[in-house]
Amino acid sequence: MRAVATTTVSILRGTVTDGYGDAVDDNTGTPAATGVPASILEQNRRVFLPAEQAYRIVRTYAGRVGPEIDIRKDDRLLDEQINIVYLVIDLSDPHASVMHPDYQLQLSRTT
Repeated sequence: MRAVATTTVSILRGTVTDGYGDAVDDNTGTPAATGVPASILEQNRRVFLPAEQAYRIVRTYAGRVGPEIDIRKDDRLLDEQINIVYLVIDLSDPHASVMHPDYQLQLSRTT
């Protein structure tokens, strides 16, 4: 990992069926990986909402993990330090270049 790690995460993957027969995220099962060094940063953006004719501050989350990590879109990252779960909305492909940079993650905080 080239970025400075700010925490370690567990990668959660998969779904289970709840009592109503709906598929829900499996946050209690066996993680795909644990103790993965990661950088997670909160960023604030100022966004104009035309319907309200006003600006709002929107929090976004960006993350990075090393190119050797098996991570996929729709995985969940459990921050092992502060027990917060993030959903991986999108990620870059680090194998597109020769240098193998880190995965760049677009995250959404779920808890």
